[in-house]
Amino acid sequence: MSRLRHALVWISGASAGLGAALAATIPFEYVEMIDISRRGGAVGARHVSVDLADPASWSAVAADFDGQLADFTGDAVVFIHCAATLTPLGSADRVDTGEYTRNVLLNSACAQVLGHAFLAAVAGMSCEQHLIMVSSGAAQRPHEGESSYGAGKAAIDQWVRTVGLEQERRVPGCRVLSVSPGAVDTAMQAELRASSDVQVPEVSRFRQLEADGQLAKPEDVARTIWSLLDRNLPNGAVLHVRDVT
Repeated sequence: MSRLRHALVWISGASAGLGAALAATIPFEYVEMIDISRRGGAVGARHVSVDLADPASWSAVAADFDGQLADFTGDAVVFIHCAATLTPLGSADRVDTGEYTRNVLLNSACAQVLGHAFLAAVAGMSCEQHLIMVSSGAAQRPHEGESSYGAGKAAIDQWVRTVGLEQERRVPGCRVLSVSPGAVDTAMQAELRASSDVQVPEVSRFRQLEADGQLAKPEDVARTIWSLLDRNLPNGAVLHVRDVT
């Protein structure tokens, strides 16, 4: 990836977990990195402080896309949407309505709106353009207690498939991918393990993954995700990290 000397990179959710690992493993020779999150903290990054579960915040991210790209003359622009939440875990008929609404907004609507804003901002640019959505195995296989999370990730996958077809008609166009990271040693996995079997009937399986040492290191998964930029993948591809390692 050294051929791409100067990149402009946005990562949502870069303050923790896989997002932080992605921020720490950026492979470009020279990079301007923007951390889109509530807390911030990514080393060397400029922070756009937003609560992405609040639709009122989305315009600030779109404005940052437009502002940074207005005079950008580098080699590549990248947006990785990693921000997500499991909260609330539990049956859809029992969880808190406010938390459930925030989950739907962050995991589904936010991804599509910010994806749209990024594509609109890069339209017509001549540099390489990449948009990667971080998905989940829950998009393909239903997990009781994760209805809004799984539905949101499934929505992301279908959005990527559709937008990938659209971008094939653009010159040069943006390459749009969705990638499921698998079971990663992050706070999300810890949240699953801490749930009850009433909230998540499969909780014992998640606890066993940790006990058996089957949780991947965030940095290893992050490097695999970055490698997607150099792979010959069709636009709109929906992948799992195991497909490319």
